[in-house]
Amino acid sequence: MSITASTAKKASNLYNLFDTHCHLNLPELAGTEPNQKQLQQHWQDAQQVGVTQLLIPATEPAAWSTLLKLQQQQAACWHIALGVHPWWAKTSPLAAIEQLSALYQSHSKQIVAVGEIGLDFALASDTFLAQQAWFEQQLALAKQLAKPVILHHRKSQPQLLEEIKRQHFTAGGILHAFSGSVQQAQSFIEQGFKLGIGGTITYQRAAKTHKVVQQLPLSSFVLETDAPSMPLAGYQGQINTPARLAEVFACFCQLRSEPAAEIAHALWQNSIDILGLGRL
Repeated sequence: MSITASTAKKASNLYNLFDTHCHLNLPELAGTEPNQKQLQQHWQDAQQVGVTQLLIPATEPAAWSTLLKLQQQQAACWHIALGVHPWWAKTSPLAAIEQLSALYQSHSKQIVAVGEIGLDFALASDTFLAQQAWFEQQLALAKQLAKPVILHHRKSQPQLLEEIKRQHFTAGGILHAFSGSVQQAQSFIEQGFKLGIGGTITYQRAAKTHKVVQQLPLSSFVLETDAPSMPLAGYQGQINTPARLAEVFACFCQLRSEPAAEIAHALWQNSIDILGLGRL
C-alpha cells in the first residue's frame, strides 16, 4: 500500500489526529540534551499534517522525571505514561514500583496511563521472571489508580490476557503495535482495550492486520507511530517521526468504507475516551 507525503497531508490536514504512542523523549528525536529546537521542529512538522495530540510512554525509571518535565512544555497537547517496558525489566529493580506509585499519587492529572508495560517473550528466557513481576505489579498499580495501560506484547498475548483476567483489571488501555488476527483483536477488545494501529498497515505483506482494520468497528482502533521506531513502508532505515501519522491515517482510510471525516472523528474520540482525557 503506497501513500505519498502529499497525499497523506491532503488526507489528514482537515482533521485532528492523535499519535497515541510516540517516544518523543528518545535521543533520535530529542537529541541528547534534549535539544529543544529539535523537539519543537518535530512537533511543528506533526502539527502541519494534522497531529494535535501525542502520548509519550516511558520505558524505564531513568525516563520518568524527564517525561514529567517534557510534558509541561506542551501540557495541553503532550500526554505521558510512566512505567517499565519489558526490555528494561531485568535491569530495573522491582523496588522502583514504590517510586512509580508515588509519582502517580503526586502527578495524577499529569500522567494519564501506566506504560509502557507488558511481556516480550521474544527476549532471552532469563528475563521472563523479571518481566512477569514488573507486569503484575504495574497492572495492579493501574487497577488501584483506575488508569489505563499501554501494553507491549510479543509472543505473549495469552499470558497478558490471563493476568488481566486474573487481576480483574477493567480500566482497559491500548494494545500497542497490534498486528494479529481478528480473533486475537476481539479477545483484547472484550477486556476494554483499543488496538494501536501504526506503520505496519503501510506494508503490502500485512494482510492479517489489514483484515482486522477492515472487519472490526471503528470503535476498536487508535493510531500511533511508535516514533522513532517502526518506520513506514518506503522509509525503512530512516528515523520515524510523529508527522508520519498522517500517512498511517491515509492508509487506514484506504482500508475502510466510511468517509475520512467520520474515520478521523472516531479515532480521535477513541483516543480521548480510552485515555480518560475528557475527565481531566
